[in-house]
Amino acid sequence: MLFFGALLGWPDRMQKAALRSLLDAVSRGELGVERALDQLRDLPFADLGFAQVDHHRALRVGLPEVVFGLGKTAEQISAIAREIHRKGNTALVTRVEPDKAVRVLAELPGIEHDPVARTLLLRHGEIEKRGRGVICVVSAGTSDLPVAAEALVTARAFGNEVSELHDVGVAGLHRLLARREQLYAATVVIVIAGMEGALASVVGGLIDKPVIAVPTSVGYGASFGGVTALLSMLNSCASGVSVVNIDNGFGAAYCATLINQAGLPR
Repeated sequence: MLFFGALLGWPDRMQKAALRSLLDAVSRGELGVERALDQLRDLPFADLGFAQVDHHRALRVGLPEVVFGLGKTAEQISAIAREIHRKGNTALVTRVEPDKAVRVLAELPGIEHDPVARTLLLRHGEIEKRGRGVICVVSAGTSDLPVAAEALVTARAFGNEVSELHDVGVAGLHRLLARREQLYAATVVIVIAGMEGALASVVGGLIDKPVIAVPTSVGYGASFGGVTALLSMLNSCASGVSVVNIDNGFGAAYCATLINQAGLPR
């Protein structure tokens, strides 16, 4: 007997092939329409009452839904993560406050908490490495580590090979230059910096790879919570630099994943 009951538990990269097999079986008369509907009933989304979990996202864009934890209760985070995991995907939750993380850990014992990144990760088996090369995450100062950690957790959750380079800001540029071979080896580089945000332009002027710049809210008064770094990065004279929002390590890692995995089969 065909094993289409496994469709809803396969990893996201296999869902498209499984769906095609399911439709082929229906067309050949090997699987009844009603049984196929039973298996597909929650493919577009699952209604949890307080959330509509988008199970179709992996088929549309190649990567499963990621949960933004800020503003959600621990119970809501647990329920959404459990639902994503039930469909055969690794569940990643970002911006989780410490007290909520403790409660989710008690609810879902297998979930991993990174207190620096403020993330929760509920794996569905081993995360397979995929991508054309390495994503290098570079941060200017130790104070930028929470944003860098979010980028690192996200990039690894999506199966990328990742390297990291920290505390190499422009106040001591020799620290960066001493590790420039690590930059040259990367397929795409994420540069995270607060203050005046100059590190992104420096890196962009050194390498022939895409640079995704992340301004952070680190800095004194005239940094305006990251706006100064944001404007500096947007006005970079290094042509290969693109910019995401303030403190958005997740968004940078997502974009870097799309670059690193472009054209690869899902």
